[in-house]
Amino acid sequence: MIISCGEALIDFLPQPAGGRGAAFAGFPGGSPFNVAIAVGRLGQPAGFLGGLSSDFFGDTLRQALHASEVDTSLVHTSERPSTLAFVSLAGGNARYAFFDQNSAGRMLTESDLPPPPQTAKALNFGSFSLAEEPCGSAFEALIRREHRDRVISLDINVRPTLIRNRDGYLARLDRLATLIDLIKLSDEDLAWLTPGGSFEALADRYQRLGTQVIVLTRGGEGSVAVAGDLRTEVPAVAVKIADTIGAGDTFTAGMLVWLAQQEKLTKRGVAALALDDLTAMLSFAARAAAVTVSRPGADPPWLRELT
Repeated sequence: MIISCGEALIDFLPQPAGGRGAAFAGFPGGSPFNVAIAVGRLGQPAGFLGGLSSDFFGDTLRQALHASEVDTSLVHTSERPSTLAFVSLAGGNARYAFFDQNSAGRMLTESDLPPPPQTAKALNFGSFSLAEEPCGSAFEALIRREHRDRVISLDINVRPTLIRNRDGYLARLDRLATLIDLIKLSDEDLAWLTPGGSFEALADRYQRLGTQVIVLTRGGEGSVAVAGDLRTEVPAVAVKIADTIGAGDTFTAGMLVWLAQQEKLTKRGVAALALDDLTAMLSFAARAAAVTVSRPGADPPWLRELT
């Protein structure tokens, strides 16, 4: 099982309003939530570990997880409100305004996070659930608790408007890099993390801290992976883009699913990836992400759509 840990929320996407101002329609979303959905649709046992509200938005999120064959037995349910995100689209790219005060996800503490089952081969983390408190400290503690026995992946997915303490957040990423096997970031993440810096320098830093594989996605310019002395690039799949919502989440899920398919989703397996393995992993993830960007919203593909 691949368990994705972090936030789930309702994305409110802009809709035509007939000249009467902005109108929005709500859809299930959230970076770790989307990863769980994509893993389930791509045919691997999937689980979601995070906080969901007992309100009707929380019910919508649960239904979406179940519809994509994601196990919700690790969900912590509370009466706190659901997180809401309003999305602005410009040229197919998304900008977000988050409403997350005292939410069911944000207010998670370590005691709310149950131990994953023995069948869990990997835990995925990322996005703003590692930048807010108390949930950020709770998930960091979970990583420390589980990293010796399971593959840990991190999709950084920076949300700058929610990061109040930049130095503290960067320090957390450095601490986590000593525990994590696979880090994925986008070119936008790179620009925020190291303004004017290079991917090679950041990847070298994370590798020296202990991370085995670092992947950079660059939208239409494809992706890059480094692992030790190995480096490979894979082009993006040409497709007509509806929007980019959920593309990076699908890419992360695609990498984990490929590793599971190849029986390499172990700490030893990730550490021993060859150059051909890295290339094949990125290629599978790129194909999955291409389907997501070809249709509106975070709507990852089912495995049958790739085969």
